[in-house]
Amino acid sequence: MAGPSDTDVIAAVATAQGRAGIGIVRVSGKSLDRLASQLLGGKPPARTAMRATFRSASGEPIDDGIALFFPAPASYTGEDVLELQGHGGAVVLQMLLRRCLELGARVAEPGEFTRRAFMNDKLDLAQAEGIADLIDAATEAAARCALRSLRGEFSDLIRSLARQLIELRTLVEATLDFPEEEIDQLDRDDARMRLSRLREDVGRSVARGRQGSVLRSGLQVVLAGQPNVGKSSLLNRLAGEDLAIVTEIPGTTRDSVRQTIQIEGVPMNIIDTAGLRDTADAVETIGIARTWEAIEQADVTLLIVDAREGVTPADLAIVKRLPGKLEAVTVFNKIDLSGGAPCAEDDQQGRRVHLSAKTGEGIDALRQVLLELAGWQSETEDIFMARERHLVALEHVAGALERAAQTTLHTELFAEELRLAQRELDSITGEFTADDLLGEIFARFCVGK
Repeated sequence: MAGPSDTDVIAAVATAQGRAGIGIVRVSGKSLDRLASQLLGGKPPARTAMRATFRSASGEPIDDGIALFFPAPASYTGEDVLELQGHGGAVVLQMLLRRCLELGARVAEPGEFTRRAFMNDKLDLAQAEGIADLIDAATEAAARCALRSLRGEFSDLIRSLARQLIELRTLVEATLDFPEEEIDQLDRDDARMRLSRLREDVGRSVARGRQGSVLRSGLQVVLAGQPNVGKSSLLNRLAGEDLAIVTEIPGTTRDSVRQTIQIEGVPMNIIDTAGLRDTADAVETIGIARTWEAIEQADVTLLIVDAREGVTPADLAIVKRLPGKLEAVTVFNKIDLSGGAPCAEDDQQGRRVHLSAKTGEGIDALRQVLLELAGWQSETEDIFMARERHLVALEHVAGALERAAQTTLHTELFAEELRLAQRELDSITGEFTADDLLGEIFARFCVGK
């Protein structure tokens, strides 16, 4: 059986599931004249909202709404696109979608509309990913960064780096036809200066990308410690609401409680966990096992201890079990009872924060520590929304340019490193991208986009 084809007419419900005032079914294909004629009684004027009755095969009305037609190539996908705006009930939208399928369309795969836009040169791969990031943005800062990527600011940066690299490659490749002794020293010096500027620009781009990556994925923070040290109280304080049950009874928290908060626009995924101790309670034992699973997947662990007792042998046993790659911060809670002062410290003993989850003293210091651990410096308007593959590619470019700097006297090797660097840059915008990578990227989009 043949698989999906890029020449098929595709259709999908483009609005979220559930009840709403308006729902949209989107259709895209090489020619939609026949489908529009049988569904609407005729093709709507280009880019003009037309009131229409959507009709079944028997001519019975399915719904009354608005039809919009965007002829190729001036459309989102670069193909003919028909948007049918009707009432937002799930049953009505499914009836309308089913009618489109009866008229020869097939259900679009996740991200297929955007993939066709990419294939038809309506946007590049980084812009396409910006669309998904804008939809998934968890904070206003993340949304603004994703919009900049969607509008092409990140792509313009990559193309600027590529232009510098091409100019350098042109200079270097021209010398390959001449004997080594005939290469002008001025050409060598020019190549070295160009390479130095390019390396600096790539380094700045990596730093900006890492900032955007923080906005996109946030920081995974696990609250760990013995029972009754105030983990749930700290979660509630950071979240600004009572999410977790707080009692004096040890072992109250049996399972993880998760909440995403924002600190200066940076998402922090906070996970409150069961207290770590030896117990015969079967349910609490399961909760403790899940705590260690959460710790394994975290970026940061806040080890909560009672400020009145300090770090006990039981706390040291927890620290010993923490993964070596994990950033760990010791939080001395309940300074309102111990009489300590709120502060944050960082020395040979590690990072420590003294606070009171009950009164809020020291909470701002903890927030700043979390921002530092996330690698966040300050929000700037030139940050772009970087994905892991973007950062990896830019780091590979930096590595290739570093190797190139070590081979300037060996022109063939120098030229090869520059070629590898350009290949990595081209993979970001999709000018060079394997089909399996494209499939993986667009499969993560929602259906209808």
